[in-house]
Amino acid sequence: MTTKLVASYRSWRKYRETYNELMRLSARELQDLGIARVDIPVIARQTAAH
Repeated sequence: MTTKLVASYRSWRKYRETYNELMRLSARELQDLGIARVDIPVIARQTAAH
């Protein structure tokens, strides 16, 4: 149980870090990366799942 809880917390932290980092980028920077702002939650979830 504890191991699963720790893994879940780490996944959530990775999601939040990725989400926050991408949200800090300007529209131009996101465009250069080929990312739409509305796609950020999906990208963050995919990153946290790996």
